Amino acid sequence: MSRRKQRFQTALAGVHVLLVEDEPDCLDMLRAVFEYCGALVTGALSAEEALNVMRRVKPDVLVSDVMMPDRDGYWLIRRVRALSAEEGGEIPAIVVTALAYRADRERVLSEGFQAHLTKPVDPWELCGAVSKLVKRPDGPSSASSQ
Repeated sequence: MSRRKQRFQTALAGVHVLLVEDEPDCLDMLRAVFEYCGALVTGALSAEEALNVMRRVKPDVLVSDVMMPDRDGYWLIRRVRALSAEEGGEIPAIVVTALAYRADRERVLSEGFQAHLTKPVDPWELCGAVSKLVKRPDGPSSASSQ
């Protein structure tokens, strides 16, 4: 096993990722990346579905696209941030999007996400970003901003 894979499997082992992506093929690819790195993944094909998942389970991190039909990632993060901490309102959140301009990044961060990654995303960069944001119950917090 490569050191890189071993490091990410350790960092993401048992981490529950709520993954929001309206393109099924992209959702499957990102799910495979996280599972390869040891994470547990719940997928949602829409922002509304993701919000419903948040009400049922308590994921450790939210990874979402921004541009989705009907309700977009901005709608989702505003609803999530309106929740109490016990309901998941303080969940670390990352955007994975094709929107790559500086203004896009600034908006993403001002809306309540902690990190902005552009598509096509490097799988190791994505896993690294998640591992930096997740607070582990079995050790000190590794949360930081990107």
